[in-house]
Amino acid sequence: MQGHWRIIAAGLAGSALVPTTVSAQQRPDEKAFFELYKELVETNTVVDQGSCTRAARQIADRMKAAGYADSDLVLFSTPDHPEDGGLVATLPGSDPTLGAMLLLGHLDVVAAKREDWQRDPFKLVEEGGFYYARGSVDDKAMSSIWADAMIRFRQQSFRPKRTIRLALTCGEETTYAFNGADWLTKNRPDLVRADFVLNEGGGGRLDARGKRQALAIQVGEKAAQNFTFVATNPGGHSSAPTPENAIYDLADAIKRVQGYEFPIKFSDTTRAFFAASAKALPSPTSAAIQRLLADPTDQSADAIVSRDKVLHSTLRTTCVATLVNAGHAENALPQRATANVNCRIFPGESVEGTLAKLKELAGPKVTVTANQPVRPVAVPPPLDPKIMGPVQSLAAKHFPGVPVVPMMSTGATDGVFFGRLNMPVYGVPGLFLEPDLNGTHGLNERIRVTSLYEGRDYLFDLAKTLAQ
Repeated sequence: MQGHWRIIAAGLAGSALVPTTVSAQQRPDEKAFFELYKELVETNTVVDQGSCTRAARQIADRMKAAGYADSDLVLFSTPDHPEDGGLVATLPGSDPTLGAMLLLGHLDVVAAKREDWQRDPFKLVEEGGFYYARGSVDDKAMSSIWADAMIRFRQQSFRPKRTIRLALTCGEETTYAFNGADWLTKNRPDLVRADFVLNEGGGGRLDARGKRQALAIQVGEKAAQNFTFVATNPGGHSSAPTPENAIYDLADAIKRVQGYEFPIKFSDTTRAFFAASAKALPSPTSAAIQRLLADPTDQSADAIVSRDKVLHSTLRTTCVATLVNAGHAENALPQRATANVNCRIFPGESVEGTLAKLKELAGPKVTVTANQPVRPVAVPPPLDPKIMGPVQSLAAKHFPGVPVVPMMSTGATDGVFFGRLNMPVYGVPGLFLEPDLNGTHGLNERIRVTSLYEGRDYLFDLAKTLAQ
């Protein structure tokens, strides 16, 4: 996402530089939100270290105190993964014909080593206008905002026309972990079925001075899938080498992957994104984008646009070698060589189709398999005016002059699991981040205090509006 923001901001920075002005914790409801947020952030939810189950139970207790009945709250986990549980909450709507909407967040966070951090990663610290902690952004900011919104709706006796569901799950950050969103859509679709989902993935961009530059709504995302390449050989003594060598065979296969470009594809979202980028970027990139929009097979235009790595990855499926392992002794010919190839698959394309192409590229001397688990490929949602309209009108109210741009994430979220239920997923804007993405997944993760409370107000109004 960082690259998308860089591109958008390059052309729009001068049009909407609005300083943040909101003071935090001035209202009673803000103080209550802070307590929820602080408790969630300070609950360690690293997979295999902490407990999402505990975090979910804490939020459920707060919701019960706000007036939710036991029947409105479902705490779930499995015997094999007792600490990887989650919560589904329901606020019934008054008009069953309108269906439901789902507010989605994940409770788990990326691991954080105390010795590497300047502060305790599981202690919320306010310093210099920022909250520091692991998960202060990803994804405990949005999870806290959604839970807080559900509590406020009940406290205000708000009766939505559309049913509002909340799902807080575990396992998003770890490929091989138990994934609550995956489990719910497979085993309890009745709990989460809705007409659309509001999720992470969008956001806002600040410049280095904390001024707003742009907002983005994520409308579609790539699917992440790993593939294993294996070359084998009888081996032998290194003093008598032969042309057959597992390392060389693997290297040749990887080089063919490196040299292959998947064909350019456009979705409604990426077409809108590139149209906006063409207006913002200088020549020759702007002209080349226009040519690609007219003819995706234009190789010379592709070469120009693809000089930017983010634009390149937004145009197509990408596959890249990320891990290699070979040989068993320094004085022996290698008997086995393996590589991991990480692919980010464009919406609408399949894992099976990508695997077939990789097998073709690898050739007969190298086997290629898709690593488990095979995650589903995201279904690109429509640019629905019933969603986009409130997103844009409320952005104009809360963040005057800041443009809203649709984008496709080149990464992946738990939104991919809802395609099997034909539920469109939108990564909503509202939470403004710094140019370095706030240390998300890295050291000293942080969020600007005013950005958190501004985003909370925007997302509360958005959920309330879409439910009416």
